[in-house]
Amino acid sequence: MYEFLYQTSHRRLNPLTGEWVLVSPHRLKRPWKGKIEKLPPQELPEYDPNCYLCPGNVRAGGIKNPDYKSVFVFDNDFSALMTPKEPVKNNTAKNKLLIAHQETGICRVICFSPYHNLTLPELDTTYIIKVVKEWINQYRQLGSQDNINYVTIFENKGEIMGCSNPHPHGQIWGQKSIPVEPAKELLNQQKYLHENKQCLLCNYVEIELKDKERIVLENNSFLVVVPFWAIWPYETLILPKRHISNIAEFSEEEISDFADIIKRLTIKYDNLFETSFPYSAGMHNSPTDNSEHPEWHFHMHFYPPLLRSATIKKFMVGYEMLGEPQRDLTPEASAEKLRVLSPIHYKQKGKN
Repeated sequence: MYEFLYQTSHRRLNPLTGEWVLVSPHRLKRPWKGKIEKLPPQELPEYDPNCYLCPGNVRAGGIKNPDYKSVFVFDNDFSALMTPKEPVKNNTAKNKLLIAHQETGICRVICFSPYHNLTLPELDTTYIIKVVKEWINQYRQLGSQDNINYVTIFENKGEIMGCSNPHPHGQIWGQKSIPVEPAKELLNQQKYLHENKQCLLCNYVEIELKDKERIVLENNSFLVVVPFWAIWPYETLILPKRHISNIAEFSEEEISDFADIIKRLTIKYDNLFETSFPYSAGMHNSPTDNSEHPEWHFHMHFYPPLLRSATIKKFMVGYEMLGEPQRDLTPEASAEKLRVLSPIHYKQKGKN
């Protein structure tokens, strides 16, 4: 790789979105006088009578949860997407600047387990397999509906990421339109396939397996890398080694390996600053618009905000808001930091 990537400011292209990120590795030499603190350990009960996601409790919308023993999914009581009984006429403004279209869909919540105090890295892999299978079920179920052209499966973990309830859970949104981020990825993957007669992310997997500089983890089926174009300090990307368009195409081995790689990655995140590491994570599956998508390669993004410690985060301000994203720590350095971390969760150290 070019030597200047580790010495001087440069820009890196994200081929999935067509957008650039400014990398400034020399800035790590500047002195840091800010606080570096550890958060006190969060001791949560296995069951919280005041949690609206725990089994048997009444949710904010007034509906009582069943006494569930495994993964639990329900329609969000305060859904961001609606499907009204009567269609609303879209705004066809006389000018071309005030445009609005009705957006319909379904939002669901997935509780990973009945345990209020166990996040994904603390669950057994056999249990995470149940979560993966339910993700598959929801993708198929929502995606089969005529008015659902895209299904977004994601998790916001931690208060710093706006999570309103500590009970480990994620969300699944199915909607009529293909949202902005996957739409950009769709366009660029289609363009790459047309121009090169090959899959963009298949080729990228080959490059990463050869270079090895940005690999954090791998197993038989999946690879975890800090992508070459990463924006967030410890951003990662989970990629299948074979060409898979969506989660519904996973084999039984891939389901097991996906659960394994998620657990191992999230353990490393928690171990980095010995805290329940916050992030926004989500899968980019192929659209469910009844079209063939040979260009689409399944992947899962992890966007964690922490920079130097459990209490210091990366902010997108100033130049990032007015110019383009910028980072100091190179993706290669981030990958090395994550790669060498213990595979044993920090809470389990010293236990028999």
